[in-house]
Amino acid sequence: MQMNRRDVLTTFTLGSAAMALPELHRQGAAGKPGSHEIKPLPFDPTKLRGLSDKLLVSHHDNNYGGAVKNLNKVEAELANVNKDTAPFLVAGLKERELTFRNSAALHEHYFGNLGGDGKPGGAVEQALAAAHGTLGRWEELFRATAMSLAGGSGWVVLAHDLYRDALVSCWSGGHTQNHAVGLPLLVLDMYEHAFHLDYGAAAAKYVDAFFANVKWEEVNRRFEAARKAAAAMRA
Repeated sequence: MQMNRRDVLTTFTLGSAAMALPELHRQGAAGKPGSHEIKPLPFDPTKLRGLSDKLLVSHHDNNYGGAVKNLNKVEAELANVNKDTAPFLVAGLKERELTFRNSAALHEHYFGNLGGDGKPGGAVEQALAAAHGTLGRWEELFRATAMSLAGGSGWVVLAHDLYRDALVSCWSGGHTQNHAVGLPLLVLDMYEHAFHLDYGAAAAKYVDAFFANVKWEEVNRRFEAARKAAAAMRA
């Protein structure tokens, strides 16, 4: 079978973008509805600095694990939808599907970019410094965005904008808000379940602990995949 230029570019772009996604999330998406698996923590939860194993295990098992389980249940219900299903039921199921799917994906990115030594480096550090003057200025803005969610809920995501081939730091008040053409590079969970067991309302101390444990090697891996996807879209 021959492929035209658009088919080749689409295949390359989607393949490159998929490289930035967590492994088990991709496997579940490629399988039958309701087959998503819970990905184990990619690090020893007793080894992170400033984040207790009790907090990390609870967050993983209850919040992330709950999102995966609920996504499977919703997909099983959606498999039964037909032309006679009431529109309001379809709307409710599709809304829940989006919420649980995004929650699972963001949690996998979040846990996937933890377990490091917190020392920035590589191409993403250079790109952030070039875009903001210094890496410190980017971090200042990222932290300020995180603190704007303290006492509430949401996510802070450093994403690669595929259309502009640029790095952007995004604010999200919930699981269904996202940068439409952005691939996540660094994800920070600002829901209280991510830090309350350790820090109570002291969200700033949690953000400090997050940065002390960032796995920048993983952020750079995602950045490389995102740049390839962006290049394919501009070709």
